[in-house]
Amino acid sequence: MANVLPAERRLEVLAALVNGTSIRAASRMTGVHQDTIGRFGQLVGEGCARLHDRLVRDLACPLVDLDEQHSWCRKRQNKVDAAKDDAAAVGEQWTWAAICRTSKLIIAWHVGKRDQESADALVEDVRARLVVMPQITTDGLGLYAQPIAANFGLAVPYMQTVKNFTARPGKPGTSEKYSVERGVDFIQKRAVFGTPDPAKATNYAIERANLTARQWNARLRRRTLAFSKKLTRHCAAVALHYVYTNLCHIPRNMRVTPAMAAGITDHVWTLEELMVAALVEPAGEKPEPQPLAVPKPQGPARELPGGRGWLRVLPGGSAPSAPVAPQPPPVASAAAQPEPEPPPPSEPPPAPGPRRMVQLSLFGE
Repeated sequence: MANVLPAERRLEVLAALVNGTSIRAASRMTGVHQDTIGRFGQLVGEGCARLHDRLVRDLACPLVDLDEQHSWCRKRQNKVDAAKDDAAAVGEQWTWAAICRTSKLIIAWHVGKRDQESADALVEDVRARLVVMPQITTDGLGLYAQPIAANFGLAVPYMQTVKNFTARPGKPGTSEKYSVERGVDFIQKRAVFGTPDPAKATNYAIERANLTARQWNARLRRRTLAFSKKLTRHCAAVALHYVYTNLCHIPRNMRVTPAMAAGITDHVWTLEELMVAALVEPAGEKPEPQPLAVPKPQGPARELPGGRGWLRVLPGGSAPSAPVAPQPPPVASAAAQPEPEPPPPSEPPPAPGPRRMVQLSLFGE
């Protein structure tokens, strides 16, 4: 008979992991060996990823933010030996994530390098879970533009928010890295595709989610020994954290969980309910992309035929009207009166005379 931890002990271990405790600390707190905690955490994390694929789909998110977060596995990137180590599983690992700003729901995530392949994987996953065209906001990283255009089209409202971290001249050093000179805008916004609303373009939601991830997921914390030693367990820990925050955590400025705000569930999941559901969740199919509906913009607008979107009225313009069918020309009748003759043309206005140049005095006498 296999040696299986009791349900109460499993729940204690899981509660320690989702609250930012490292594996060694959880072992000292619960009395469970750290290898057992590692295998159990990987088992639950992989089940959470399958649970996320089944629940999080067909979303109507009007505002979506994307960002990436740095971490590493086994050793730092400058210590990686290309001849001995597996470059894909060792070294820096970036957690790419997308959040719905209105519900605080983590839509999708991907763990990989900071390259075009990881950016493509995240955007494709986000596109497969949405049914409404969102406004997308990212930082100034140029890897997002190509997959966003390929998956959402060139009409998607996409804006970048670029932060100007400038070192002061003559004062090099890390303490001056994040300083901004006076008279320089710290955040600059630029539209990439479509017609995004600059007032709604911000990355505060995904950056706050990154801060929560570093606080509650010990594997992402800097300057500690809690970093992952295996990539599979690192991915499982990321999945466990995001699914836990979606289903079990109520943000401070909300009264429901992100999953409840997005219409995925109707109650707050307990940690025991999450553990049981993740352990029994079978392997399923990944969500497939569905046709995107273009939401109606605020203000006067007219829908284009074929569901291609909406025609908005720019400021200062007139309200759109329905196209008027051409009218047939009137048929002349016998009793029709002859049209009056047009009045004779008036005399043309006289040509202007030569202008007189006047010397202006810039200074007084």
